[in-house]
This record gives sequence, C-alpha cells and structure tokens, in this order.
Amino acid sequence: MAEILRVEHLQKYFPVPDGMLHAVDDISFTIDAGKTLGVVGESGCGKSTMGRAILRLHEPTGGKVFFQGRDVLAMGAQEMKELRREMQIIFQDPFASLNPRMTVSEAIAAPLIVQGLYSRKDKAGINKRVREIMDMAGLAQRLINTYPHELDGGRRQRIGIARALALNPKFVVCDEPVSALDVSIQAQILNLMQDLQDELGLTYLFITHDLSVVKYISNDILVMYLGQMVEKAPAEKLFEKPMHPYTQALLSAIPVPDPDRPMSRITMKGEITSPVNPEKGCRFAKRCPYATAACTRQDMALTEQEPGHFVTCLRLQKGEI
Repeated sequence: MAEILRVEHLQKYFPVPDGMLHAVDDISFTIDAGKTLGVVGESGCGKSTMGRAILRLHEPTGGKVFFQGRDVLAMGAQEMKELRREMQIIFQDPFASLNPRMTVSEAIAAPLIVQGLYSRKDKAGINKRVREIMDMAGLAQRLINTYPHELDGGRRQRIGIARALALNPKFVVCDEPVSALDVSIQAQILNLMQDLQDELGLTYLFITHDLSVVKYISNDILVMYLGQMVEKAPAEKLFEKPMHPYTQALLSAIPVPDPDRPMSRITMKGEITSPVNPEKGCRFAKRCPYATAACTRQDMALTEQEPGHFVTCLRLQKGEI
C-alpha cells in the first residue's frame, strides 16, 4: 500500500506566561493510503493539536509533514488552498463547527463555492451536488433547508462529515467525531465512516479517547502522553501485548462486561509532569512504577521492539522489564 502521509519530528509549542507549553513534541509516523491510524491518550495530551498542526490549522513550531510526497509546511497560501481539497477535518462538536445562520444546503455548498468548483450563480449545479453528498452521508433530502439547532447531534455530525467530503478529499483528520454522541448514534456514525472509507478510498487520522472505538476502527494505533508518542503498533497487537507502562495502565481501565471477572486495574500514582518547559527525560517517569533515575536523565528514543511495534521506554529497551 502506498504511503500517503509522513510526519517527521512534528512540534507545536504555545507561549505561556512561564515559558513554552510543549503541546506536541517530536512526533513521527506514516499512514498508508486507505488505512486508519488511531490516536489515543488522556485529555490534554496533544492529540487534537497534532491533527490540526498536520493540516496547518495550527502552524507547527518545527518538523516536517509530507502529503503524497509534497512538503505541506513549505507551501504558500495558494498551494494550501488547493491542498484543502485533498486534506479535510471532521470536528468534535458538530454544533460548534456549524454556522447557525446556514442551512444544511448552505453549509455543504460553502466549500464548493470557496474552492471555485461551482459559481454562486450555478444554483442548479450546487443543489444537485449537495443532494448527492447528503445521500452519501445518510441525510434525508427533507432536511436540506433546516438549520443546525433544529437537528439532533447525530444529524449535525453527518452534516460535518458531508461538508468534509464535499471536495472529494483523500485524507481526513477525524477529531473525536463521535465523543459528543449517544452510544447508539456513535455506532451509526462509525459504520458510515467505514462505509465511506471503503467506497471512496479515504485515509483517516482518527483521534479519540475511547479505547473501544479506536480498536474497532483503526488499523494502527498511536498512544500519546503529554505531547509525545510512547507507543505505536497494529491495533490487535497493541491490545494483546501493550508494552509501554502508560499503555498498560490505559488499557487496564477498560470496563469488563462481566461482573464475575475481576479487573486488573493499574492505578497511576504520582505527580503529572508539567508540559511547560519540560525537563529532560521520560515525561511519564513520575507516575511509572518501573522508573529509575536513568529515566529522568535522557530523552526517550522510539525503538522497534517487535516488527511494527514501536515503544519509547528506556527500561524496556534495555530488557529490564
């Protein structure tokens, strides 16, 4: 499968009163065309910031992003506008991401007009294309002139999906697209997204904090902690054999649907490292039961422990755990 996205040592820092907040720090990965890379981690670990930095909705502090071999961060304004046709985003909150003054039709038509695919005067062409996209996203035609506040969360998110797919993109950042929805609606949206991926050959970067969701939809999973990548592996392998202590603790928190089966919960103790001007060393060390002084003296390097299974853990790399 051909590589569609390559991210190399991506960084995004934000200035704060006490220094620089390291929201994303030295992230590297690749995604093959037609595949889904899931990104998980606690709230505030930098998942959404990373997704937006890849699209340059946040301008990265450092690193490289290549889309189909093209250097995204070296592009000018016109090149970026053209690239928007191929790289899109689905936001977490479908209500906040929609203009309350726009009808369903207007919201879906907006990117078509902005990108110059249709003239505002070509109302028949726009209407035809909007209806095609609504069918693709599972939206009833009777909703074409309704407003966001008249719809439930599931239908609003379908509008968000329809708007993202209006330009026929190849790559979509899905920023927690189902976390604001009821469980039954989540399943419908996930099935829709998988059907669209198969039909259109889409590639997803799927950001979520729901471990059951990420296992269901992802080919590979990347685990983040305080702006850094701690583990990356195929989905099944990560759940069967998590290697990093943080990943192990994260997966141990998944509820077991059996009242007679005891949970082997790993409780993380200790102080959370500040992401503002972080010191050298493993950022999980203060909460890690295996950490030694050596873990705080050097930055962690990403190593391949098994084929396709990458981990940043000094003690694991030395074979001590």
